[in-house]
Amino acid sequence: MLRVITDFDGPIVDVSERYYRVYQFCLEKTSRQERSVRQLSKDEFWQLKRARVPEREIGMISGLDPAAAQEFATMRRQTVHTLPYFHYEALIPGAVDALEKVQRAGVDLVVMTMRREIELDYALERFELGRFFPPNRRYRLSNDYVKTQDIDEKPLLMQQALKELPIAEDTWMVGDTEADIVAAKTNGVRAIAVLSGIRDRVELEAYLPDWIVNDLSAAVDLILSQCPQKISA
Repeated sequence: MLRVITDFDGPIVDVSERYYRVYQFCLEKTSRQERSVRQLSKDEFWQLKRARVPEREIGMISGLDPAAAQEFATMRRQTVHTLPYFHYEALIPGAVDALEKVQRAGVDLVVMTMRREIELDYALERFELGRFFPPNRRYRLSNDYVKTQDIDEKPLLMQQALKELPIAEDTWMVGDTEADIVAAKTNGVRAIAVLSGIRDRVELEAYLPDWIVNDLSAAVDLILSQCPQKISA
C-alpha cells in the first residue's frame, strides 16, 4: 500500500490572507501616535514570513518601537489562530484536483497538521474536504493542547500516526515547513517540500527535503511517477 501524508496549511489551504489580516489588526492596535508606522503590503509581509523573519522584527520593520513591537508579536500569537480569521483562508489552486487524483489511484491519504481539532474540522467542512480524510486519517492537536514548537511536536505526531495506521509499503510526507521535513526524516518517511506555503526555497533547502516542488499537484505527480507499481487503481 502507498500512503501520502499531507500537511493542511500550505499544500491544501492558502493562509496568507489570514496572516496578513492579523498583521493589520495587531499593527493598528499596537501603533503609537508619536511614531511613523507604515503598513507593509501583503507581498512585503508574506515575503518576510516566508523567510522566517521573527514577528517582533516585522513589527519594527513596520515602524513600531521595540516595546510596541514586542506587544505586537504577543498579540499576533494570541490572535492568528482565532476562528474569526479562518474565514480569510482559500484553497490552493489545484489542491482539490490533486487530492482527487490521489484518491482515484487508491492511495491511502492522511492529513497531519498543527491545527487543533476545531480549526481543522471548520476548514474541512467549509471547503468540503472531509471526503478525502475520514476521522481515522486526521492527525491534529486536541483543542486544549498547549503548543510549544512545531518542529518538536510534529515529529511526535508523525510517530503516533505511523504507530496507529496500518502498515504501508511506502509513505511520503508533503509539507511546506521545516517541521514537516523534520517529522518525515526522523521517522524514515520521504519528504517533499512545497513552495505554495509559508516557507521560501532557501528556508526549505536548509532542512534537506528529498524534493522541493511548486505545490501539491506537482508533489502528487512525482509520487505517482515514482511508485507506479504500488498504486492499486
